[in-house]
Amino acid sequence: MFRQFLDYLTHEKRYSLNTLKSYQNDLNQFSDFLILTYEVSDLSTALHIHIRSWMVALVNDNISPRSINRKLSTLRSYYNYLLRLDKIKVNPCLKITPPKTAKKLPTIIQEQSLSKLFDPEYAVFPSTFKGLRNALIIELFYATGMRRGELINLRYSDIDISNSWMKVLGKGNKERLIPLSAGLLTRIKDYQIAKYEQLDDIKDYLEPYLFLTDKGKQLYPKFLYNLVTRYLKQISTSSKRSPHVLRHSFATHMMNHGADLNAIKELLGHSSLAATQVYTHNSIQELKNVYRRAHPKAK
Repeated sequence: MFRQFLDYLTHEKRYSLNTLKSYQNDLNQFSDFLILTYEVSDLSTALHIHIRSWMVALVNDNISPRSINRKLSTLRSYYNYLLRLDKIKVNPCLKITPPKTAKKLPTIIQEQSLSKLFDPEYAVFPSTFKGLRNALIIELFYATGMRRGELINLRYSDIDISNSWMKVLGKGNKERLIPLSAGLLTRIKDYQIAKYEQLDDIKDYLEPYLFLTDKGKQLYPKFLYNLVTRYLKQISTSSKRSPHVLRHSFATHMMNHGADLNAIKELLGHSSLAATQVYTHNSIQELKNVYRRAHPKAK
């Protein structure tokens, strides 16, 4: 039955491929647990005691509370789906209390550190196809707050040079427009020129995407992760240096400079303002730091 549920998430809810994989893995894990522990093969007959027992098993396996909550959310959605189809009378997750999770502030890179990457004095990025591509990837992540999958699927046709914005296809296939600075548009043009000069011998086979590998193929998640990590390692001692750190930095720096929270929500492509509010904590911390440095009574 959960195969139909996944089809529903794919075609009606339009969830991303990564989200669908997470749902499928969670349901498969719970199904395996039911069979091995209780010899129950039908998920629709599971009771709250079965789910609570699985939660305990996950805790004993040192699964983080955040991951357990995500798995519980999957089950809750699945049983709500069965409830709408009249396959069950009550959602067994209603009696489950989710584990408490510690609220962690997003990891960010300081503005001064990021500026070093693009300072000509440091010459981090050479004026080659690879150098221009890598610089543009880092800058787009930081200047727009894009997600990794959004950047991978970005096409040159998504960029409107005359209006200085680009179209991004986010989660749930929702489109949003992100403004681009004149300097960023110039760097995109320079990169496009270098791309076709570098890959001239295979231009007839080029993918339609803006960013390509050295062989003219579409980028992939691991490529981007390694690329961003390599450059952020030069300016940050933090253990977290993923593309998402640049997304966090984008939002936090916008907040620090007085941007409206709703505007940041739209730029990030969040469906709920609650998801954006986490960045207000980092902004408040920055205000505290300024106060301590500037006010004579703050010592």
